[in-house]
Amino acid sequence: MIFSLIELPVSILLFYSNRQMEHNNKTSGGEFILLGFSDQPQLEVLLFVVVLISYLLTIMGNTTIILVSCLDSKLHTPMYFFLTNLSFLDLCLTTSIVPQLLWNLKGPNKTITLTGCAIQLYVSLSLGSTECVLLTIMAFDRYVAVCRPLNYTAVMHPSFCKVLAGIAWLSGVGNTLIQGTITLRLPRCGHHHLHHFLCEVPAMIKLACVDIHANEVQLFVATLVLLLLPMALILVSYGLILHSVIKINSIQAWRKALGTCGSHILVVSLFFGTSSAIYIQPKRSYGHSQGKFLTLFYTIITPTLNPLIYTLRNKDVKGALRRLLRKEQNY
Repeated sequence: MIFSLIELPVSILLFYSNRQMEHNNKTSGGEFILLGFSDQPQLEVLLFVVVLISYLLTIMGNTTIILVSCLDSKLHTPMYFFLTNLSFLDLCLTTSIVPQLLWNLKGPNKTITLTGCAIQLYVSLSLGSTECVLLTIMAFDRYVAVCRPLNYTAVMHPSFCKVLAGIAWLSGVGNTLIQGTITLRLPRCGHHHLHHFLCEVPAMIKLACVDIHANEVQLFVATLVLLLLPMALILVSYGLILHSVIKINSIQAWRKALGTCGSHILVVSLFFGTSSAIYIQPKRSYGHSQGKFLTLFYTIITPTLNPLIYTLRNKDVKGALRRLLRKEQNY
């Protein structure tokens, strides 16, 4: 239902943004050139192999988590409802980036069409913003589970979980409609060489041939709201969890509480650690090799690691996999 509500406004904005892009890029031949890692051609073959393997593992791992969470009734809990949303997010995020990246890595053709660039910008920005909010919601879920166990089922009611997930998705879409549309409407005076491997807001605004101070302020505010604020809320949640766990005298209870939160802490560290290094670092370093490799990590490598983290460290998921395999064998 959420997607049907946003499909029309997104399509309208994409149509007008494309027309504006075509107007702003008359001299660019109707395409952008993603320079990516072309300054390091010796690495492109290795990167092609690494990205391809990572993408295949991402598809396999996240699809497995979605199927297991849906098919096993014991995983029909708020935690795995949000984990399913996270896996779907990771699948869509990597799919919006990897095919184009592989195409550019395999040969000298580094171009992307205006429409393709606009779609990639809207989709990747929306999903990345949604993931920031969703990881915060997952931290809140763990806080209620550990610190308010007797009220957990009452607080994390299925209808409330759906509302929280809807807020995450809509916040990502709202951020994209604002940032993406403003960025695509910037005049570029024929500049079409992007010093990156994807169409992303910081790289796109660098092509503008007008003063971009207002855009940088707007990007900073968005980063503050959708990156730094979620990080602060997650730290508060786990600070309260740690304070509650310290009071527990039982070693078994300690292990259960930390085991429940361990996987999520690891995922949060990987995603926010690398993305914050990109969006909070000085402007002059963005687009350099270090920035591109960090972007590669949180957009492609992290979605690959997430399923491994949750399955290898999570007894519930491993148990559900074994039950499904036994059912398949018996069948």
